[in-house]
Amino acid sequence: MLAEFGPKRIIDTPISELGFTGIAVGAAMNGLRPIVEFMTWNFAVLASDQIINHAAKMLQMSGGQFHVPIVFRGGNGSAGQLAATHSQSYEAFYANIPGLKVITVSNPYDAKGLLKAAIRDEDPVLFMESERMYGDKGEIPDGEYLLPIGVADVKRPGTDVTIVSFGKMMKVALGAAEELQKEGINAEVIDLRTIRPFDVPTIVNSVKKTNRLVVVDECWPMASIASELAYRVQKDAFDYLDAPVVRINQGDTPLPFSPPLIEASLPNVARVVNAVKEVMYVVK
Repeated sequence: MLAEFGPKRIIDTPISELGFTGIAVGAAMNGLRPIVEFMTWNFAVLASDQIINHAAKMLQMSGGQFHVPIVFRGGNGSAGQLAATHSQSYEAFYANIPGLKVITVSNPYDAKGLLKAAIRDEDPVLFMESERMYGDKGEIPDGEYLLPIGVADVKRPGTDVTIVSFGKMMKVALGAAEELQKEGINAEVIDLRTIRPFDVPTIVNSVKKTNRLVVVDECWPMASIASELAYRVQKDAFDYLDAPVVRINQGDTPLPFSPPLIEASLPNVARVVNAVKEVMYVVK
């Protein structure tokens, strides 16, 4: 990128997340559209003051005078044996902040379309990626295309139960749907893609059809994306639910280093299959 675009556009900074994030916020206020790449969102905790107290609030604090068109991107969530301080999922943390938009993608096609849309957006956008998906391949059109921010995508139509997820947990959700199909259970799988703003209508319309909902979420269970989604569905589609909403989250503990403990903590296909059978009252 440096060879193609030159040192005026590609800037390799000292390792000071707070410092280079602050520079980017100032650049965005002055008419540029910076893209800040964090090695991992775990390191971006050091820059959270600039993200939360400046990028997110600047439009309001300036009375509408300063937009902050900036994209913050980087690896998020578990990436293998990286232990407790390098394996956290931050979607729920930042989605709690007014003024920020939060995107988490699950495949190359969505990644390109939503990243381009994020760069063109007038507000600060947090783009959550996964190191474990950087090697994934998929079909991408040659021409320019954008995907709308705030619109979920039905990846797999179904009639019996709705499974909602995002990011790399979509692989778990789709894998569970394939296993359930073998037992005659037809699951609809929805990819949120955007965490804030939330596409509630797509989820509610699906639940009105299937009458059951399972949410697969790599965030910790307390105040998670799954928690908010469960609230929204019971508020807008309570009369359509034939069973309580079930959440599949990461264990309520810092992620361990041990592979067996990592497997026990994170959502997996077996847990999702069992959750679907629970909401369908299938005898185990």
